[in-house]
Amino acid sequence: MKRRIAILGSTGSIGVQALEVIEHLPDLFEVEVLTSFNNAELLIKQAKKFNPNAVVIVNNEAYLYVKEALRDDDIKVYAGEKALCEVLEMSTIDMVLSAIVGIAGLRPVYHAIKHGKTIALANKETLVVAGELITKTAREVGVNILPIDSEHSAIFQSLAGEFHNPIEKLIITASGGPFRGKKRDFLRNVTKNDALNHPVWSMGNKITIDSATLMNKGLEMIEAKWLFAIPEEKIEIVIHPQSIIHSLVQFEDGSLKAQLGLPDMKLPIQYALTYPHRASNTFPRFSFNDYATLTFETPDYDTFSCLNLAFNASKTGGNAPCILNAANEMAVQNFLNDKISFLEIEKNIEKALEEIPFTTPQTIDEYYESDHETRLFLNKKMNLE
Repeated sequence: MKRRIAILGSTGSIGVQALEVIEHLPDLFEVEVLTSFNNAELLIKQAKKFNPNAVVIVNNEAYLYVKEALRDDDIKVYAGEKALCEVLEMSTIDMVLSAIVGIAGLRPVYHAIKHGKTIALANKETLVVAGELITKTAREVGVNILPIDSEHSAIFQSLAGEFHNPIEKLIITASGGPFRGKKRDFLRNVTKNDALNHPVWSMGNKITIDSATLMNKGLEMIEAKWLFAIPEEKIEIVIHPQSIIHSLVQFEDGSLKAQLGLPDMKLPIQYALTYPHRASNTFPRFSFNDYATLTFETPDYDTFSCLNLAFNASKTGGNAPCILNAANEMAVQNFLNDKISFLEIEKNIEKALEEIPFTTPQTIDEYYESDHETRLFLNKKMNLE
């Protein structure tokens, strides 16, 4: 039987690529639900092409426009954040692919897990913010969380057949972003266009800035901690500019296993969607003839201190990773809006971690309260400055 997929954030980069994967494997998949926050035009186009059971446009103001555009199609149209969660209760959904950027993806994923849906996770913030609660709930319900981030997919693939063997260390690779090798004096004057000019990956603006600050590796470290039940002291970050080795696992006998491939998100997307099987495709193939040298470097923690902030927040636990994530989202948006400089991103995050009271959230609402408090704090700070 075909696997019926709900794609949260279908109009974003990951969502678009997921639909490309599904389109080329029509015997394996059926699109059941598509959602978008605000991109009504693309959502309508996707709905007409893939004919899902339902679509959700989170922005209520676009509801009538989407509903009218799909009036002659046999597609249910819903709007709002509540509908985004409720639609995931449909018994016809086998898997939920979460590609929503930021904490906005947390509640829908939690709701889907509570209703027994397998999760293909591209939204790292879900585990960064509430990893303890999410993984605990998934274990209680018996739900699998399959990673889509290329680094976590690489670790997951390297662990195939090895789940009974103790892990000594996880090694997460990083391209180094557009400012690899640069020092803080250089970073003081970089522009958002400089930061958005990624040398390897084509991603959304927020994730691209996270790559430039290396915060993305800090967030990936926290995600890996919860996905693979590994403490942060057993996770290492390594700069690998060619982005061919996507991550590695070192076992207690010293052996290393890695997953290699060209930097193409469609491969980890397909692996998550088809797991535990692999499906044939026509993606470009890696050749050693094209890469005579693969190089590795230690990250510059002094220049890119967002990495330190992430490791410290992870060790602190409680709501610290939630504060880290909310402050980072706010700071990145302010940088993209030309309100702060590149180096002020880390300063805003550090200030929030210092000032927001520590708590140990027990419910999803308590995580959202910490997130809201962090955003209010930084908004007030920005207005004062």
